[in-house]
Amino acid sequence: MSHKFQRNSPQMLGVASTVSSTTPSNQPRKRVKRCCRNFVTFMCTQVGVGALIVVYAIFGALTFMHIEREFVDTTTAHVLELRQNFSQRLWNITEEHNLIDKPLWVNETNSVLREYQAEIAAIIKNGYVGRSPADMWSFPAALMFCLSVITMIGYGNMVPRTPWGKGFTVIYATFGIPLYILYFLNMGRVLARSFKFLYRSLHDCTQEKNYDARLEALEGGGSLGALTLRKKIIVPSTACLWVIMFYILTGTIMFANWEKWSFLNSFYFCMTSLCKIGFGDFVPGASLTTAADVDAATQKLREDIAADPNEVSQLQRIADQHSKLAINFIYMLLGMGLVAMCRNLMREEVRVKLKEMKEDTKLCVEDTRLRFVGCCGDPRDLYENDYY
Repeated sequence: MSHKFQRNSPQMLGVASTVSSTTPSNQPRKRVKRCCRNFVTFMCTQVGVGALIVVYAIFGALTFMHIEREFVDTTTAHVLELRQNFSQRLWNITEEHNLIDKPLWVNETNSVLREYQAEIAAIIKNGYVGRSPADMWSFPAALMFCLSVITMIGYGNMVPRTPWGKGFTVIYATFGIPLYILYFLNMGRVLARSFKFLYRSLHDCTQEKNYDARLEALEGGGSLGALTLRKKIIVPSTACLWVIMFYILTGTIMFANWEKWSFLNSFYFCMTSLCKIGFGDFVPGASLTTAADVDAATQKLREDIAADPNEVSQLQRIADQHSKLAINFIYMLLGMGLVAMCRNLMREEVRVKLKEMKEDTKLCVEDTRLRFVGCCGDPRDLYENDYY
């Protein structure tokens, strides 16, 4: 035994030394794997997906600001040149004809004005809005642009003008749309579960519970069939529609006050945005005053004595509303989650209704068959009589 112990002891020591030598080297790798696994698990949760999509939108907004603000827009200078040229042409026509030949003067001036109108319309169609890229691509506006990309709304009021911006938009949408779909599914599941719990709690509070009858049935040795079992409660579609309508009305009031829209236009914008139609005729922040407008009004106040001194303060208050676009971003993101919630709850109700319809159809067919057999008799009786 001693020789065997002596012969095996070096092997045991070798295995122990091997384990002790490999364990410390594998510990950092296992820790890294465990951390990565925990991180991926957290990111697949509702909180992780929501935080990830917000971070992704902020990253996209900063990137688009950096790319698009470097775009040199020569359209403004071209518009000023067109304005001066056509003004000079109108002046030349006026000097040439004066008011001696008024019909000829009217025809030529109308022709010049129509030509100028066509030139300006073509420039506006190509994306000219009268503002510089630095004024257009503020952080809240870029955030709303990123939201319109990943949610597939696509308002169209802001578009990238640079080749780098267009290429980054393609890459950004490629990774952002699946991320939004994951957020849509997770957020809809969480909100549906929470709303279902709230609805069931309110339903239980409003229903009278006959606990005495259950206790008597149990004490009397009654079967489970004698007990009044709790019926499965399904959230009706009307409750989902009421929640969505209340949320849309809240947005209607908010956008009407902030954007100075009418209530109809504000309601129209909320409906088209939450339905992901996104015509782009009404977009938050499109009518907000920029810092350049405030500077121009300040310069006008310094040069013109007759200028209204309250105009600068009013423009400053409107310019400060750019921070409210972040609230608009949260409103739209949460609204998409509510739409997903209503989708899940309505799908569950439709599934239950279809199951009930299927059972009712089976009972109706069985009842019809029994009635038919009762009226006409069982054909098997005829065969039995012929046989005997």
